[in-house]
Amino acid sequence: MLTDKHCKNALCPPEKKRARFTDANGLYLEVSPAGSKRWFWKTYANGKEGRLALGSYPAISLAEARKARDTARLQKASGQNPVEVRKIAKLRATNPTGDTFRAVALEWYAKQLPQWSPAHADRSLRQFERDLFPWLGDRRMQEIEPIELLATLRKVEARGAVETADRELMLCRQVWQYAVATGRVLQDITSSLKGALTPYRGKHFAAITDPEEFGVLLRAIKGYRGGVIVKAALELAPLVFQRPGELRGAAWSEIDLEGGLWTVPAARMKRGVDGKENGEPHLVPLARQAVEVLRGLHPFTGHGKLVFPGERNHERPISENSVRTALISLGYSSELQTWHGFRATARTMLAERLDCDPLIIEAQLAHAVKDANGRAYNRTQYLTHRVLMMQKWADYLDSLRSN
Repeated sequence: MLTDKHCKNALCPPEKKRARFTDANGLYLEVSPAGSKRWFWKTYANGKEGRLALGSYPAISLAEARKARDTARLQKASGQNPVEVRKIAKLRATNPTGDTFRAVALEWYAKQLPQWSPAHADRSLRQFERDLFPWLGDRRMQEIEPIELLATLRKVEARGAVETADRELMLCRQVWQYAVATGRVLQDITSSLKGALTPYRGKHFAAITDPEEFGVLLRAIKGYRGGVIVKAALELAPLVFQRPGELRGAAWSEIDLEGGLWTVPAARMKRGVDGKENGEPHLVPLARQAVEVLRGLHPFTGHGKLVFPGERNHERPISENSVRTALISLGYSSELQTWHGFRATARTMLAERLDCDPLIIEAQLAHAVKDANGRAYNRTQYLTHRVLMMQKWADYLDSLRSN
């Protein structure tokens, strides 16, 4: 067996490539002609000899080398491959930010930013900082127990924010899955928590889908006595059934009254960052009735940039609350009909009452629909079909209003 004196005085003859000085149980010190000394433990796998590097002498002393050898022997006895264990440990050491929940969550968050919209990114970061980091941020992820995470999420539930708790569990699930993939933890502790939280069912935007009742609403809109800008937005909402943010932010430069076409830039659509920057614009055919509404509005706002400018600041569009308030004044609260709900109204009635092709409807709604092979249909497909459908829809709305 070796001693410290043997290790210190060990030399390799010049005529040899290396010299080995054995200790016990497969441990040996390898010395090069240049004088470098390294510890190795001899291994066998599938009948072949291998070795596991344990470090350099004297940085690793004889006693430390023996401890490293004994650890490797225990790993092998338990069915592990010491070489693979060492390799995984080195990979884990390359994680740049540590293994606390805050560090891993922010590392994962940074990787999602390029594909997220600014609004979604801000909301997610705010949820981390407000509800999760104060309780779990400085804890090592491998030490966090499921019951701790559950208690943190139940604090959110306790203030009545059931939907927020559900969303934050989804965030945590993705962080834990990322932690598993990067070697910070061995398992995802979030998988068993879903049933322990108050069940949340997403709320749909209220929408009238009965033709007779919707006709009553259309007559109420026609008789609206408020401002001309809000009335025009009210009249166009069911005709074009685009998202409120897309409609109220419309610019006159996007509108072709002669061609009956509204081109919504990709940057203003509800898409991820890549879709906003590199996606195609969404084309909205304008039926004759929609063009008439816009022509009637043009003398009031056509001198400016926006189709629906705000009353106090013409550089900003009207708020979503302005149309909501107008609907309430007509007797339609958010439990009966919402601005966004006009999309559901159109989707339902176009399919059930006018027998329109669902693919054409989804294209008009700017939804990416996948076929049997998983390919997403282009959002601007079926333009010719959609022109016909939108005019058919506008004529149908006229008939409902007049009945």
